Amino acid sequence: MKTQTLISTLCVLVGATIATPIAFASPDRKTPPAATLPGATADPDIAVFDGVYYLYPTTDGFEGWSSTSFSAWSSRDLKNWKNVGVILDLPRDLTWAKSRAWAPAIARKDGKFYFYFCADANIGVAVSDRPEGPFHDALGKPLVVRGAYAGQTIDPMVFVDDDGAAYLYFGQGHCYAVKLSADMISFDPAQIKEITPPGYNEGSFVLKRKGVYYLMWSEFDTRDPRYSVAYATSSSPLGPFTKADNNPILQRKGLVLGAGHHSVLQIPGKDEWVIAYHRFQIPDGNGFNRETCLSPMTFGRKGEILPVDVFKTVRARRIK
Repeated sequence: MKTQTLISTLCVLVGATIATPIAFASPDRKTPPAATLPGATADPDIAVFDGVYYLYPTTDGFEGWSSTSFSAWSSRDLKNWKNVGVILDLPRDLTWAKSRAWAPAIARKDGKFYFYFCADANIGVAVSDRPEGPFHDALGKPLVVRGAYAGQTIDPMVFVDDDGAAYLYFGQGHCYAVKLSADMISFDPAQIKEITPPGYNEGSFVLKRKGVYYLMWSEFDTRDPRYSVAYATSSSPLGPFTKADNNPILQRKGLVLGAGHHSVLQIPGKDEWVIAYHRFQIPDGNGFNRETCLSPMTFGRKGEILPVDVFKTVRARRIK
């Protein structure tokens, strides 16, 4: 890898905790802010539990995306992040997969934390009593087996609705949705629905705001600088979803390339939103060397998601 420039050098700090990222934005905005996490990470899932923010990314930097473990990061203010360590190690913790640890997602229900993840192009689920793990394989086998449905069986996301019902979304090339059973680790295969919107490739994410369900996803391929995020809306978590006219809402700009595979966090008690995503590392990044970023995400008067400014950083937010 080529020698890192000042941006990357300041981004990677000694120790587990990193200081507040510095916004290197010049008046012409040609230089983007530093990444949120040090090193190569991708596909970040952002969450908040009991006043603490968490990021659950893919460990990146491997040709062919051949990572074998997942780590988590925690923060009290969205600015200073601490690596809490490995929370799931495929060779150690699984009997059915050893590599390609990709695109995790976290959900909480009834005091338990459920960690959904890709492993060798299957989808698994692990469980813990704590958001920082360690997590233990809940089934001893995949939740969704590779090849069971058209497209790659990757990129799980779980949305828990206001009534406590949980829904699993997954798939590359095709987007599938199904209501999970109350145990959070099973579902009725007969109830799987394909909800693939136009332009969909991977990385589905669902949020709810003012009674409207937003299905978001990534378009193009993660190795493509045009990698971007689009969305559609529905009155139901299972669709049908109507793609919005103002897409994409997250895309490349200037030195920011390959911006996508995101998740969204609502600041508790506020109509304030943060989008976590990856981009090619700056400098010299590509589809195997990506970095995690946070940006504000806002809505318009009609409920539309407004374009994300990849040059704008999130402000420090402690939860009281």
